Amino acid sequence: MTREAPLSESEPIAFRPRNAGTFRGPPPPGRAGAEARSLTTFSRQELSAILAVYGRKVAAGEWRDYAIDLGRETAVFSVFRRSSECPLYRIEKTPKLARKQGAYSVVAPAGLILKRGHDLLRVLNVLEDRVRIVNV
Repeated sequence: MTREAPLSESEPIAFRPRNAGTFRGPPPPGRAGAEARSLTTFSRQELSAILAVYGRKVAAGEWRDYAIDLGRETAVFSVFRRSSECPLYRIEKTPKLARKQGAYSVVAPAGLILKRGHDLLRVLNVLEDRVRIVNV
């Protein structure tokens, strides 16, 4: 670390703009930048289907928190039992895989893909509890 000489009263103070021309923060309203347009997002119908499953699991006491991550290639809805832990499940949307394996997938904490497909409702069925027959 270099030490600068102290300023004297006779030297003028020069103000230099920091990274002139760049904007640090969200784009102004009505002006979505190229970065905002390239994000992968969940549509309203997709988000309502995911939140319906999430609401049932919260009511049952199994899930407590969620997080949404929007990236250039994927949008991820992560489900947590506690917010301090790793996610129980990740519901991912990858439009690049829409014609191949399906855009939607449910991923377990270890990275195992539980279900992948083209229809979000069918993919979300893997998270629903199955009715089991119990012999007494």
